[in-house]
Amino acid sequence: MRLVAVLPVMVVFWLTAALAQAAGSGLVFGLLLVGPAGDKGYSQAQFEGGKYVEARLPGARMLYLDKVNPADRPGVTIPQVVDDLVSKGARLVFAGSEDMRDGILEAARQHPDVAFVHVSGDDVLTGQAPPNVGNLFTRIEYAKMMAGFAAAMTSKTGRIGYLGPLVNAETRRVANAAYLGARHAWVDVRGKKPDELVFKVTWIGFWFNIPGVTADPNQVAGAFFDQGADVVISGLDTPEALAVAAARRRAGADVHAIPYVYRPACAEAPSACLGVPYFNWGPPFLTVAREVVQGTYRPRFDWLTPDFGALNDPDKSPAGFLPGPALSAAAKAALDGYVADLGAGRISPWAGPLAYQDGTPFVPAGRAATDREIWFCPQLLAGMQGQSASR
Repeated sequence: MRLVAVLPVMVVFWLTAALAQAAGSGLVFGLLLVGPAGDKGYSQAQFEGGKYVEARLPGARMLYLDKVNPADRPGVTIPQVVDDLVSKGARLVFAGSEDMRDGILEAARQHPDVAFVHVSGDDVLTGQAPPNVGNLFTRIEYAKMMAGFAAAMTSKTGRIGYLGPLVNAETRRVANAAYLGARHAWVDVRGKKPDELVFKVTWIGFWFNIPGVTADPNQVAGAFFDQGADVVISGLDTPEALAVAAARRRAGADVHAIPYVYRPACAEAPSACLGVPYFNWGPPFLTVAREVVQGTYRPRFDWLTPDFGALNDPDKSPAGFLPGPALSAAAKAALDGYVADLGAGRISPWAGPLAYQDGTPFVPAGRAATDREIWFCPQLLAGMQGQSASR
């Protein structure tokens, strides 16, 4: 399933004609990463997605800049960076983070003959995008549901911590998905009461730790365990929650964690890792790059569904959930059944009745949430603890 908004045909023809020059001599494409290219998380996953394109598209060459954020590069603007990429031949630019929106829109207007893809943005959907800007994201919500399910199948205390980054519609949406997966495992599979599940969200203030700016994720994860949680699900770009869980296990605690965004993350602490929901950027990046080379790229809003039949195939599914070494055989079997049910549509996780934290209805009984209702998510769900907005 894919939610798509496509630009008018005349604009598409104009744009693809301008981009056709990329064919023949090899495509140069730029990639802007919000964090370090080797962060063992979100930015590294995107960097490896770019390398995937280089390996599979003859002549393709990636130019990248990491740590594109105000803390790491104060005074550096995205239009400045894009000017440099274009001067070096880039005809396609991927902007990797939601908070790059304003800068990438400005740069796109300054370079109308260059294709831009804003990852996790929605300006095509809302009608705010210039004609050379597309949006791309994956329905990572399904993988986060699997994470929540694995957490609740494992928890002995019924207390799950969710280590959140900054607060916006995306981060609320994926936290809500994790909660829905946890609630399904806790209530529908394990047969326990809903009010016995404590699912608490704490936000640190950015996608990853910035000393002196964000809350320390190591301390936040530790606080979850101190308060009785025995599983922490991370929504951060980096794997601190897993490291804290591993340290607690070495001290004798029966605790676990679920990192995020980067497929090999469990290797950092196998004994503590229940699994990892992750992005697989290679296939969708390659699709766009090939279209640019062929002159057929049409800027659009893509929200890509995992391939449930090949969930962890690196050449097929744009997102996945890789069970970790610490997930028990019984929990893994239950998870396999849950994945199969999601893929076959036997479970509708966004079906009503659902309410927001403040009690207002989200989805009434008798129907499921629409894509727009899920995407533009104003609050956490009823049953979750934590702030729905920045203070």
